[in-house]
Amino acid sequence: MADDSLPIFPLSNVVLYPRIQTPLHLFEPRYRQLARDVLASERRIGMTVVRPEHAAEINGDPPVFPIGCSGIVTESQRLPDGRYNIVLLGERRFRLLGEEPRPPERLYRVASVASLEDEYPESERKRVASMRDEIIGSVCAILRRSQPERAASFSADLFAGVDDETFVNTLSNALAFPVEEKQMLLDADAIPERFNRLASVLRFRRVEVERGGGSGPALVH
Repeated sequence: MADDSLPIFPLSNVVLYPRIQTPLHLFEPRYRQLARDVLASERRIGMTVVRPEHAAEINGDPPVFPIGCSGIVTESQRLPDGRYNIVLLGERRFRLLGEEPRPPERLYRVASVASLEDEYPESERKRVASMRDEIIGSVCAILRRSQPERAASFSADLFAGVDDETFVNTLSNALAFPVEEKQMLLDADAIPERFNRLASVLRFRRVEVERGGGSGPALVH
């Protein structure tokens, strides 16, 4: 798709997915300025993830993964001291093409990006339905072992009527995976591939938990 220009908000521990709402707290001067600017214009922000090996450089301009997700600010609150609370609704994935020169008055980063489509061929629907059942079964099994108090509230009924893209993005966001794994899920260039990657990660976690080697992912929403 056509190139676009987006203000960039890099974080080391948050991955934004299409169709998913994410609350954010903006307190640094550069991101207060970003909030003011986007709220006065198109209300769009590009979320990117700082590469883990550069997390200690978060106060500067550390390298980020090349795939991010744009979002629309759907709710905002400016606090008396100038900080902002916002809710960002994931819009679509993008690939970073390069950062734009920064004039002295602008504190935050702006990048040129190319929007990416999450393809979902009709021929893959049956395979995705099977993986969807497997994913629900894996999460249920993990919760029974690691968080039995939550297991009873998680079932296929919880997602009745939820389309496949929203389903896979919701779980990719909600399960407490390391940020590298969440980024790997975002990187998937088609909905069936994101299902495949999520199912694979959960298979590994399930074996880990059933062997007593880990606590498994926790639902965080």
